[in-house]
Amino acid sequence: MTSTEGTPAADAYPRKILEYMEGFLISKTVFASCELGVFDVLLGAERPLSAEEISQAVGASLDGTQRLLAACTGLQLLNTQQDQGRVFYSNTEQASVYLTRSSPLSLFQSIQYNSRTIYLCWHYLTDAVREGRNQYEKAFGVSSKDLFEALYRSDEEMVKFMQLMNSIWNICGEDVITAFDLSPFKVICDLGGCSGALAKQCTSAYPECTVTIFDLPKVVRMSREHFVSEADQRISFHQGDFFKDPLPEADLYILARILHDWTDERCIELLSRIYKACNPGGAVLLVEALLHEDGSGPLTVQLYSLNMLVQTEGRERTAAQYAALLAAAGFTNIQHHLTGKIYDAVLGHKEM
Repeated sequence: MTSTEGTPAADAYPRKILEYMEGFLISKTVFASCELGVFDVLLGAERPLSAEEISQAVGASLDGTQRLLAACTGLQLLNTQQDQGRVFYSNTEQASVYLTRSSPLSLFQSIQYNSRTIYLCWHYLTDAVREGRNQYEKAFGVSSKDLFEALYRSDEEMVKFMQLMNSIWNICGEDVITAFDLSPFKVICDLGGCSGALAKQCTSAYPECTVTIFDLPKVVRMSREHFVSEADQRISFHQGDFFKDPLPEADLYILARILHDWTDERCIELLSRIYKACNPGGAVLLVEALLHEDGSGPLTVQLYSLNMLVQTEGRERTAAQYAALLAAAGFTNIQHHLTGKIYDAVLGHKEM
């Protein structure tokens, strides 16, 4: 045991505590800059712009824009250069790649979802911890009895969530899909496949496979309208509720960011249904953010687990905890692979 008594006076300034206390200021600065279109304007201009030019382009006050640009410069999201006493701004490479709407790797939609949905739910974190349940009712005035009825409470909200998934898998999808060699599995079913972004990663990495996206009817409708085109010939859809309706037979089932939404009991219920439908010699791939086995980190995943409390019925888990859920449903030869990014992969097999 270590003691913190007698801490030197030099450590008395609570720098880290102050950073934590004011961390939301950084998030909201990024959110506001994206919502106003600051990074899009700078990308489109193809030259550095003054604060006056940017404020006019985004329809904001000059004073407010100057302060916002200064903060973004301090956050190393913008570069500045001086010319005849005037300051001109341009995007950093990271801002152009991840914060502009038109970039293939854009996180813009993810940022919008964090700003307009998750941020509002986190206003009730204290209540979530006290009560041990999600806070959709307080945040949005909708019942959270049916988790995905609350999550998809309007078409607009559903599209926002699907765009969030799209942006995440554009960055992390290839890593989780290639964490194991999935080429032996020709018939793949992506349960809760949402926008189809991970299905596209599958068909790209494994040219001989076909992927069926299984999701709720309204999600399938939105995916067809906005995300998956007829050009994606090896991707098909199957409408249903994976807790209630028959699952298509497949060699491999993918559950990407699904089990973390649910209690252990519900996870085993779903995995048991998958085991029953799975072809002999098949497998299930879990894509989740994994906690260290002792629960000591990563910090991002610890925070995600709090988010699961605020938003869902579930939690983030360790590889061993996911392995126990898989084993309880009958899967064997369970392995996990850390990608070094946000999401990792766990693979469980069904014997021949």
